[in-house]
Order: sequence, then structure tokens, then C-alpha cells
Amino acid sequence: MQQPVQQREQLRRGCRVLVVGQGAREHAIVWTLHHSRFEPKLFVAPGNPGMEGICTRVPIAAHDVHELVSFALEAHIDLVVIGPEAPLSLGLVDECLKHGIPAFGPTKAAAQLESSKAFAKDLMKKAGVPTAVYEVFTDAAKARAYVEAHGAPIVVKADGLAAGKGVIVAQTTQEACNAIDDILIGQRFGESGNRVVIESFLEGQEASLMFFVDDELALPMVPARDYKRIGEGNTGPNTGGMGSVAPVLRDRPEIVAEVERTIVQPVLRELKAREITYQGVLYVGLMVTRDGRPMVIEFNARFGDPETEVVLPLLRTDLLQVMWATAHHALRDVRLEWSTGHAVCVVLAAPGYPEKPVVGQPIQFAHGPSDLVFHAGTTSDNGVLKTSGGRVLTVVGFGTTRREAQGVAYRIAENIYFDGKQIRRDIGN
Repeated sequence: MQQPVQQREQLRRGCRVLVVGQGAREHAIVWTLHHSRFEPKLFVAPGNPGMEGICTRVPIAAHDVHELVSFALEAHIDLVVIGPEAPLSLGLVDECLKHGIPAFGPTKAAAQLESSKAFAKDLMKKAGVPTAVYEVFTDAAKARAYVEAHGAPIVVKADGLAAGKGVIVAQTTQEACNAIDDILIGQRFGESGNRVVIESFLEGQEASLMFFVDDELALPMVPARDYKRIGEGNTGPNTGGMGSVAPVLRDRPEIVAEVERTIVQPVLRELKAREITYQGVLYVGLMVTRDGRPMVIEFNARFGDPETEVVLPLLRTDLLQVMWATAHHALRDVRLEWSTGHAVCVVLAAPGYPEKPVVGQPIQFAHGPSDLVFHAGTTSDNGVLKTSGGRVLTVVGFGTTRREAQGVAYRIAENIYFDGKQIRRDIGN
């Protein structure tokens, strides 16, 4: 079992923090850390133009483990915070710990909860965690036969990482068979699609519940809901997420305790039995079925995106204090406090997203200085801000009610312009 980094010193004012990543999730993390009372010196690799002014950008790719560790050593970084899933699956945390650098995030072995859906399903089966019935296939013909035998709707998942696009909720057997061929034969997701997981379709209310975890303790964040489909009314292909709202399930507070008891703790115990220590964020994608039972749709080994953009702004406890305690296995000393308000975020996506986003369009802003806009896929071209990714910007609205927060978010969104802007109009409905 990988030993945790021992706490070399207490969290101090002006500590040096490296955030890894470049999307809206990482922008939200940097923005929240910037407001810490400990006034950290923030670095981000590689970051995006929206972060400039509140941190120092470092031109190192998020997947370049060797260069990231080298920079952390040279810059005397006190804490490395990993945002996206790829560097976790490549073992960035392992390398940080090997060099005595505290890191916020799970090791490569623990991150398999996200990097391999087959691993996660096997672990859940052994731990007795409620989830959909499933089978794993490497042979397309056998996978198609399974679908034909079980009918639709049915869910087809690429086993590995696919940037949130590797899940197909097939409404017909033909759609499922096409997805199987696309993944296993057409290699749509490369090596991530060498195996497919085929699951029964779950119905109910979706929710995202994230936990800060330090191996011994799991502290829940406020539940959120992500809107995955590109089209209004949850139509069209899956995306990385077109918006989110928080909190949800306020009328069902017992759900959080049940998720911790029936899902999170059994998973952590099973990981320990395999000599795997988990620390960082554990994201549980849930379906609360019609009989009120929470069942796992998926795990992520990091903050969700775009859920982070609505959850972290509602956190009243100092995020740096929470991350430091998590990395040093001291969550027992932390008490999470949350705003009683609501947050809604809306994603502005490039034309052609999610299949073939068209980028390079100039972006024009007409929003106010207090409006909260997180950058996801932007670049600065000779001083001109342009689109550079499928999800371009995430705008966030706050209010005492969800309807009020929704109104603020859409007001901000209407004052941002680029050619072909895609936006869902029903986030928070």
C-alpha cells in the first residue's frame, strides 16, 4: 500500500500550490483557492486565458508527468492539485508522493475507479454496491448477441477514459449494436474502447454526489445534477456536460447518508483489501430509482465538470484548508460549511460539438465585472480571445432560489457572443 506523505509543516499563508489542468473545472478550483484566507501563491499548468491575473500559468501539458514533477520540485511547490482524469490515470500522484510532494488526488491504482469501468464494476460487485447489471466484452459479435438477448433501452460504455463521451444510452437494439461496432471495431475511442461494458438501463432521478476522501474519512459535498445530452429535453449524444445545478435532493437528505453507507464506505473497504489507498475526490454518479434507492451509474476519481463550477462556489469552508487536510490525511479536523443558496451553470459550446467542434471564432463579452465566467476552451491569439475547444465557457448564476440563479446564468450567457454558439435553454428546469 502506498504510504501517505507525512505532514512536513502546517498550512501557512503564502504556500505554493500547483493546479494541473486547463478547463472550466480547473478555473473554478483556481478561482476558489484565490479566495483562500491563506493567500496561496498559485500556479497552473497549463491553464487558460481566463485564469490570468489570479495565478501564474506554466506551459506544461497536464499529461506530462515528468515535467510537472520537475517543475514542482524546482518551484518548491507545497501542494499539487490534479483536476483532470488523464494525469491521475498516468500516475502523477504516485510520482509526486515518490518525491515527497503532497498531492490532492488518488494514485494510479485508485484512479482505476474511473479509468476502467470494468475494474469499477468488478469492485462494486465484490463490495456489494448497488449498480446496474452488466457484462464486459472484447468481442463485438458476443456483445451484440448479449444486446439482442436483453433488448433495449440498454447502456453501452467504452471501458476506458473517453472525455465523457464514451457512454451511449441506446434506445433500440440497433443503436446499441452500432455503438458496439463503433467502439470495438471502429476504435472510436482508441485503446479506451478495447473493451465495452454493457449495462441494464436504470430509470429515476440522476444526481452527482462528490466526497472529499482521505482514506479514513469521507465528507460529502452538496449534491448536484449534470445535464449530459447536447439537446434540450435530454436529447442527442452525450457530451462532457452542458450545465449543472446545485443543490439537489434537498427534500431527500437521507440519500447522502445512504450513499456514504452503502456505496462509499464499501468501496473504500474493498480498495483497502486490495492494498489501495484512496484520497482526493470521489465522484459518485447516481441514479435514485423510483423506489428511492441510490444506485451507481459511474465513478470519477476527481471533481466533476461542470458540477465543480456550481459546487465549489457554494463552499464556505476554505478550500485550501480542505485540500491540505485531505492530502495529509487529516480530514477529521475539517468541518464543511455550505451556502444556503442555489447555483446554476450553463455551458457555451462550439458549433459541431460534441462530434466535430469548429474552433477559432473570436469571442465578444458584454457581461459585468461581477459576473462569474469560467473558461474551458479558449485561447489568446495576438490579444484576441478565441474558441479553442468543444466546451468554450461556463457561466454561473447564484440566487436564493434555483429559478433566480437560472435567470442570472442565462442573462450572462446572452451577453457572450461567438459564431455558432451552442447552448441548452433548459438547464435548471
